[in-house]
Amino acid sequence: MSNSAFALAFAGEETLPAQSLYARFKRSTDIVLALVGLVLGSPFIGFAALLVKLTSRGPVLYSQVRLGLGGQPFRIYKIRSMCQDSEALTGPCWSTKGDPRVTPVGRFLRWSHIDELPQMWNILVGDMSLIGPRPERPELAAGLERALPNYRLRILIRPGLTGLAQVQLPPDTDLNSVRVKLAHDLCYLERVSFWLDCRLFVATIFHVLGLPYATTRILFNLPGVKVTDPDGDNDEVKRADLVPDLQAV
Repeated sequence: MSNSAFALAFAGEETLPAQSLYARFKRSTDIVLALVGLVLGSPFIGFAALLVKLTSRGPVLYSQVRLGLGGQPFRIYKIRSMCQDSEALTGPCWSTKGDPRVTPVGRFLRWSHIDELPQMWNILVGDMSLIGPRPERPELAAGLERALPNYRLRILIRPGLTGLAQVQLPPDTDLNSVRVKLAHDLCYLERVSFWLDCRLFVATIFHVLGLPYATTRILFNLPGVKVTDPDGDNDEVKRADLVPDLQAV
């Protein structure tokens, strides 16, 4: 990727290869869909906020610094699904399956993805796009860039609420899972188009309704990526000089 592409990203302009016209259309579509999402989602946000307030101590909304286009930090908003000060003892870390920090109400909010509806505001103001790579926390991104040099390419476009990786893969739990998601993010960066975004938008609806990851990929003919592990196993990646070996299929 050229240095000029990074310069545009740091200036706040998306760099979609050979698709600058679609980049402008994509932003306009994001604004319209975010407005619709906020209007239609407001009753669910209000109901979820009431449940959180009645069942746990602390604020209803939770904000966290993430990295956006060009690596610019912004605050992402969610309905709180964990106990207050959940990282007081652990520091920044990924959530794991059965995470004890998640409240009973929070488990429902995460399962239904209602906790993410406030991010429509992030989309509306331009911090995020509806579709793109998930934004990462700066505390974790620095280490990921050292382990996965191509990880920096994700900042060439706005991060997304959903995307090619999100509808095909479970949440990150370790470095190897990030490596697989990175392969999908780079695949999206190369293939982004109106038709692909339309398929991902509809696939997201089915994903929220509980459609399995593998079925989602087949049903919507989504591009997938095989990631070759140079260590020859599926354990957590340990090599600091690791570069994803991508093979689009």
